[in-house]
Order: sequence, then structure tokens, then C-alpha cells
Amino acid sequence: MMNSDSDVVSGSCRKKLFRMVIPSFSRFNIYSSVAKYTTALGPVLIATMVSKLHGWDAEVIDENNFHRNGLCTRERYPDHELLQQLRPADAVGFYGGLSSTVGRIYKLSEFYKNCGCLTIAGGQHFVDDNIEDGLNHNIDYLILGEGEIAVQELFNAVYNDLPVDDIAGLAWKKDGKLIIRRLRQENNDLDSLPLPDFSLLRCSKLSLYPVSWVRGCGMNCEFCTVKGKVRCPSVRYILNQMTSLYEGRGATYFFIVDDLFGQNREKTLCFCSELREYQLLLRVKFFITVQIRLDRADDEELLRAMRLANIRVVAIGYESPLEDDLSAMNKKLKAQEMIRLTAKFHHAGFMVHGMFIFGYPLKNPEAHSQISLKQRIDSYWRFIRKARIDTIQILLPVPLPGTELTKRLKDSGRIFPLDKIGWEFYDGNFPLFIPDPPLRPEDMFVASGKLMKRFYRFRNMFYAGFNIIFFPMIIFPSFNLKSGWKRWYKSWRNNLWKFIGWNILRKWTIKFDKEEFLERVDKIISSHHK
Repeated sequence: MMNSDSDVVSGSCRKKLFRMVIPSFSRFNIYSSVAKYTTALGPVLIATMVSKLHGWDAEVIDENNFHRNGLCTRERYPDHELLQQLRPADAVGFYGGLSSTVGRIYKLSEFYKNCGCLTIAGGQHFVDDNIEDGLNHNIDYLILGEGEIAVQELFNAVYNDLPVDDIAGLAWKKDGKLIIRRLRQENNDLDSLPLPDFSLLRCSKLSLYPVSWVRGCGMNCEFCTVKGKVRCPSVRYILNQMTSLYEGRGATYFFIVDDLFGQNREKTLCFCSELREYQLLLRVKFFITVQIRLDRADDEELLRAMRLANIRVVAIGYESPLEDDLSAMNKKLKAQEMIRLTAKFHHAGFMVHGMFIFGYPLKNPEAHSQISLKQRIDSYWRFIRKARIDTIQILLPVPLPGTELTKRLKDSGRIFPLDKIGWEFYDGNFPLFIPDPPLRPEDMFVASGKLMKRFYRFRNMFYAGFNIIFFPMIIFPSFNLKSGWKRWYKSWRNNLWKFIGWNILRKWTIKFDKEEFLERVDKIISSHHK
């Protein structure tokens, strides 16, 4: 049994403390601005599960959303040494959902292990060789797959001197030997899980609240880590997530984080109807963003229900306008069809956020015509303009651990070695492998930035200002004031976000030394050709 001298205070036992840490992005990460007002949902749910155990308290430290100066280091990280002095943790968990943060995880796991804490971790990074790598970096146990039930079973075993051998989905080392137990069966009773308790977050400011409904995905995209049977709890479960956040925390901005909103059509229609009734009864309007498949645009009844429920933004993974790219990704839609479906989302009143991958490696590049860098850039730009996408995100392909893409690139020896290009670069903004000819790594790096900078411009600040000045001229000539307002708001909002996007790109460019990174890549490629 694991004990701490501080378990007894003034002759009485205190509750043990579990600290769940969401590690910070690398300093040059382009998503830092958004992360300052939202959080990751999974770690909050894990901490909630531990807080339900007898004799335990729990808290969540989100290093990307931490707003208490007195508890920060000079580098603006949470001061874990001070936190440990103020509230000593007995066990610490680390969120490994992003490979780009694993370096930070290992630094913190060493600190907490030296403090005598039990250290655990989980998330999509920890698969294959990364399992043993994690356990070699001061992590006592890795939870593989869904962790809500496993973390409770682990704590009950460790702190009650019971064996952990029969806990499914667990990995650890014993006498230097790696032990991996069978994967845990997927939980089909998601309604049995408690609602995520966001009050466990320390020193965080939330204005955009993540909500989850659907788990798993049957689309089988080559680059994606989300797999498995599609499962979802009842409509009441997701409604309770949102309504409890509004009533308890005043939340009105929500992001439903699942990739497949609307996958279960009947449940989605029911959810939208009940959510609309709730907002009407309480005279409140939510602002909801969802991730959804393009082909849902043909379901006009579903789109109407979504808009009436105040779902206002749809985030869509277009990935590429090039047919060869889409085929390599296992995507079925063609570019012209994607434009048609996007128009339907716009006609229904949604703002569309488009997500793209530039320079995807083909499965057999020799069998296809080689497209020049300029042709690729022009193809993406024409598609974005023709589809009239409101906001965009263009990333480079990432060989994430455990995906078919990673296996394919690794088998062909194209992935840059981790000792030269570390995990901190695995966030979608950097070339991580030798691309298909005639592309070079620097071409991919430059192209994604060029497209983003062409879309997000400083001058949009002036356009947003003009929108305000000419507000009456846009609204009042219209006989339909509601329609006029929608046109004005969409134009103003898009120009504002394009200026914000320009500012984020500017800051990222200042903080990151592009030349130093490309020098590393050149050395790798030179040694590869020798």
C-alpha cells in the first residue's frame, strides 16, 4: 500500500489528492490563443471519476489555460513545486492525447516521481513503442484506451494492496519487464458515467465549454486515430451536460467535440428539438459549434433542426480538393460534390469552418501525375474561394502514433528520426517526413503558411470597421430586417476572425525560428541520400 507521511494531519486522516495535468503546448504552438479559454474534456472526466472514489479529492491543472500569476513560473508555466507545497498530490495523471506535448509530460513525471507520487498517463500517444517509452520516463502505469473505469479500478487496487494484474487496458513494468494487459472492452453504457465536473479545474477561465456525445468512428481515414464502433449515450445525457453548465456556470458557448455529429439521425433530431425547447423556456440563446460530415448537408430536416437549436458553426474536414489525395486518405467525396454540399450548409444559415491537409503522401506517387507546388496552392485556393468557406485551418500531414499513415511512411523509411525532429513538432505545422516529389519539406512548410496568410490578412481589421460604420446602410434597405442582420453579422464576424487569425499567425512567426528547423531537415535529407 502506498502511503504518505502527510496522510495524517493532527491525528486525523486527510483525503488523498489526485492531480490531473493537461501539459502545455510547445511555446511556438499556433493553438495557444484558443486554448486560453477552453480545455480538454477527457482529463476533466478522468478527474471526476477519481473524485467519486471514497477518500479522494481531485483537481485539474490545464497548463494552457492557467491564469494565476502567483502560481506561475517566470516561463508562465504553472509552478508545480509551489502547487505541491500548497496541496501535496498523492497521485498525478497526465493527458497524452497530443504527441506534441509528450516532452512536457516526461519533465513533469520526473518531478512528481521524485516527490513520491504515483504517476499515471493515458491518451492516444501511448501506443506501440510509445508504451514502453512512457514507462521508461517515470510513469508507473499507462491506461490504454478509455480510462474512466480503469482509473477507478487502478486506484482501488493500488491503495488497497490488491493486485493490478486483472485490470484490462493497463500497462506497467515489473522487474524491468513490460506487462500489457488485454485491451478493455468499449463501454456501451455511457449513461452510467458522471457528468464532467468543470469545478475541478484550478485557475482556469472557460468561455467555450467542450461537450461530448459520440464515441468512435467508422470512417477509417488513414491519418486518423479515432476508430472503433460508434457509440453514444442517451439524448438526456448530452442535454444534462449543457443545461447543467448553463445553470451552474452561465455557459452559453459550446463545442461538441465529436467528429460525427448527426451520425445517429433520430437521436440528433430529438436532441435538437429538446435543446431548442430548453432555450425558449429559459429565454437564452446558445452558440454551438459541431464537427460534422459534409454529406449531412443533404438532410434538410436535420439542418433545420440544428439551426433552430442554435448550432451556428459547422467544422468540416475537407482535407483536400485533389482527388488523388482524397483517395489516399480513404475519402469518398469529390471536390465538386464538396462545393455543392457546402453551399447547402451556407443556405441553411451555418458558418463553415474548413479543415485541410496539405501535401498528403500518395500510396503510389509514381502512378499519378506529379503536381507542382504552385498548382497545389492554386487548387486549394480556388476551392476555398469557390466554396466560400468562412474560416479555414490548413495543416500538414502528421504521422500520428498508431495510424495506417504512420505505418506506411515508416515502412518506406520516410519519417524523420525523433532524435532530430522531436515530438514537439507533431502538431500539424511542420513537415515530418520526406514528401512526394516534386515537393520538398520546405515547400510544404511555406505553402501551408502562404495559404493561411492569403486568407487571414491585416486589412480585414479595416473591413470589420467598415461593417460597423455602414451597418444602417446594410440593414435598413432590406425589407427583411432579420435577413439583413444575418448578412451584416456574417460579414462582420468573418472579417473579425480573419484579422484575429492574422494576428495569431504573426505571433507564431515571430516566436518560431523557421530557418533553424529547415536546417535540421536539410541535414536529415542529406544523410538520407548518402
